[in-house]
This record gives sequence, structure tokens and C-alpha cells, in this order.
Amino acid sequence: MRKHDCSPTLTDRQVLEFCAKGFLMLEGVVPEDINRKTCAFVDSDPGMEPNDILSEPWFDEAVIKNPRAIGAVRSLLGHDFLLPIMISNHRVQCPGPAQHWHRDGGSKCTYELNSLQVFYYPEACPVEMGPTELIAGSHFLYSPVKYMGHLRHVRDAYLSVAPAGSIFLTNYAIWHRRTRATGDGLRNLLKYNYTRTGPPTRDWIIEEDFDLATADYRSLSPFVLSHREQFREHFDASRQFFWLRGLAEKHH
Repeated sequence: MRKHDCSPTLTDRQVLEFCAKGFLMLEGVVPEDINRKTCAFVDSDPGMEPNDILSEPWFDEAVIKNPRAIGAVRSLLGHDFLLPIMISNHRVQCPGPAQHWHRDGGSKCTYELNSLQVFYYPEACPVEMGPTELIAGSHFLYSPVKYMGHLRHVRDAYLSVAPAGSIFLTNYAIWHRRTRATGDGLRNLLKYNYTRTGPPTRDWIIEEDFDLATADYRSLSPFVLSHREQFREHFDASRQFFWLRGLAEKHH
């Protein structure tokens, strides 16, 4: 298991926004030549876990340690976080039906943020190729997966339509699903995790004008919509933000 450290790239407000939404999209951050090499690699290793790609220096530097993505990971998980030790490819032959809404196995509803699940599109993923759909704020909502199967379209869900080379970071417990695909061909989606090793503290980019006492937590409302109880989204996001600053006991 490899530890990694680098400079953080998120600010106070961006970290708080992640707490509210539970995900962060970074569009087109991987160079096109790396996207092509990735697609060629997974074509030659079409299994569900092409772990050998993690040993490729070009993939390690451009994807796993992608400058835009790794700085955000550092901001949320602190210094000396663990790099991925395995990778999955949700390789789907399109067209195909939508998945049921679900949380991934082993996820827990908690205010702690000890790991991140990250998705990488090596190819463009338009709506026709069944992009992943996410529900903002759902990482704070507990439901057994067997009770989520009746859900279909969810109002204001985020559809991760994105160009090739896009990476998005998520809270592991967020509700998500693959949407219905009407196009033809293969859709690759690589998934991997980063893990915290140390206690949380405020060591991202500090905004001098950001004050916990006067911050407008109501501004989180556009990110978390009608599925939350009144004011609950502010409470949950601010509580996770306090935890990330090492101030969990002061949230009251």
C-alpha cells in the first residue's frame, strides 16, 4: 500500500460544497493520449478488475496522481493518504437498461470522510451511453439497497454526462446508478478508492474571509434539493465540515 502527499487544491468553500453534494466533477482533466492508451489497455484486459494497469507508470502519473484530481483528494483526506490498490472497470455493452439505485457494498452513513470512491471516463460519455447518475446529499441518507429498487427517475438527480478524460470524486455512500443506454458500443468506467491515514484537520487552502460563525450555510440549498427534510442538508453538511476541520465536538 502506497502513501502519497501533495499540495491541496480545494478551498474552504469548495470543501464545504463537497460535504453538501457528496461529489465533485472534474471534466476533461486527463490528456487524450492517456485516454487512448487506457482504452487500448482495457480492450486487451476486458475483465472486471484490470489491476495491472495500476502498475503502468503512465497511468499512475496521469490518472491516479492526476494533478487536478489528486489535489482535491489531498484536500479531503489529508496528508499521506493511501493510493488505490485495486481498480474496477464497469464495462457495459450498449444499448442496455438502467441499473437500480444503490449504495456500494460496505458503505456506511457517517459524518466522517475516511475514503473517496473515484470514477474515470477514458471515453466521452454522452447521455446515449448510460452515464452514472448521482443524488446530491444522498450520502447522508440511509436505506438498505433492497428498499431502493422501486425508485426510477429522481427529480434533480445529477447526470454525469462528460467528455473523455473526466474524473469525479464521490463520497463512498452516495446513491448512484448507471442510466439507460440507447447508443451502440462499449462504455468503460474505471473505479478506484483513496483512503485516509491520519486525523482530520483544516489543511486545505484557507480562505481568510471564511468564518464558521458567519458562513451562509443556506447557500448549500441549490446542491441538495427536495428529497431532504427541512434544514437537514445544512446540518449534515456543516457537521461533516466541522469533522474535517477537527472540530467535531464544537458543531453544536
